[in-house]
Amino acid sequence: MENTVTTSSFLKLAEKRYSARKYLDKPVDRSLVERAVEAARLAPSACNSQPWHFVIVDEPPRVRKLADATFLPLTRLNKFVTHAPVIAAVVAEPPNASAAVGGYVKKKPYYLMDIGMAVEHFCLQAAEDNLGTCIIGWFNERKVKGFLNVPGSKSIPLLITLGYPEPGSAPVKHRRDLESILSYNSY
Repeated sequence: MENTVTTSSFLKLAEKRYSARKYLDKPVDRSLVERAVEAARLAPSACNSQPWHFVIVDEPPRVRKLADATFLPLTRLNKFVTHAPVIAAVVAEPPNASAAVGGYVKKKPYYLMDIGMAVEHFCLQAAEDNLGTCIIGWFNERKVKGFLNVPGSKSIPLLITLGYPEPGSAPVKHRRDLESILSYNSY
């Protein structure tokens, strides 16, 4: 299969985005945070249900306390979160009736797919603004919900760290070849 994909500004942006795990000790202006949330707001969702709410934590003592809920004390997993200047908690909101019924009938969690698209929009806008992000799925949700006063009936599927990435900290991306993930008309 011949690689006929050309590099566009969007593809360059997608390539630029990576999971940043080293941040500068520099605050992020709230206008940039709001641009990222605005990009998330514009993401598609099943039946336009928009099943998300973003809780932004940007006060340093609160960020550090929230970061403590993202790693196990005996491991280094997610230890980098303590150095992120901003953490966004993504709260799953109830989908509208059409999306909820459709998800139930099709046995597909559309609301999680919707949240995934919104989160990627957030991360791509951050990359456009020269900010780094890392999507976190491993954390103590009970602690995070309590700390952020999120009602017990809601869930927090993801957290996102946000900040200015340390120069030179971007890893080399390893992705499968296009030919290994693409086929036409049949698997």
